[in-house]
Amino acid sequence: MFKSLKTFTRRTSGVLLVLTLAACGSLSKVSEHGTTDNPVWPDAGKATFDVGAYPTLHNLRLVAPGMTKDQLYNLLGRPHFAEGLVGVREWDYLFHFRTPQGDVTCQYKILFDNDKRAQSFFWQPESCASMLGGAQPEPQTFSLNGDVLFAFGSATLTTAGQSEVARVASALGNTGNSSVDVVGHTDYIGSDTSNMTLSQRRAQSVRDALIGNGVPANVITARGAGETQPVVHCNEGPRAELIACLQPNRRVDITATARR
Repeated sequence: MFKSLKTFTRRTSGVLLVLTLAACGSLSKVSEHGTTDNPVWPDAGKATFDVGAYPTLHNLRLVAPGMTKDQLYNLLGRPHFAEGLVGVREWDYLFHFRTPQGDVTCQYKILFDNDKRAQSFFWQPESCASMLGGAQPEPQTFSLNGDVLFAFGSATLTTAGQSEVARVASALGNTGNSSVDVVGHTDYIGSDTSNMTLSQRRAQSVRDALIGNGVPANVITARGAGETQPVVHCNEGPRAELIACLQPNRRVDITATARR
């Protein structure tokens, strides 16, 4: 009995630890899309990375929406505050910058969406954004009609789809980009699993076509969102009418952030 009680206590403690860490995953109230109306800043005196770091401006300028945690880790290093191990969707850094007037200390926050992709970036104080030499460049966005790109249920680009992707590649090639995020979407007709798989395959097909049209492979990521991010909602009705109504949800979105 003592052994059973001991095992139960150990397991319960483990569960409580996980729940505690999950609760510490975010300071701010972060939406599923990686946004917040009120960023909450940790106490700068409680940074776990000694007293902060002196970042490389070049690496900071490469940070862009859609990046993974691994990509950000390679650019900026690990976060500087203890924000938990489970469900973390918020990274905070304490940075120092050399200026003619002396060192300037800034806090930098990155918020992630439910897919663990970086989406929002904040400076405290806001004037620290000027350390990068200007505001973050506005990303280019393209939303391509899935019914033009692909035949029904297919992940092979049609002739018209190839032309559409070539047009986007031409637009992207005019500026150069630090990141290009390709996301496939479906409507809700069909199973969740099949829709997720189809959206991933379609995103990969568009990525391959962009590479074939001269966009560097190392800046492009491709992922599927399935039916999870609809832009329209339709009432049930005859199948043909429902398919037509849901058309805007069948798409491939491309977000490209230009180099500074």
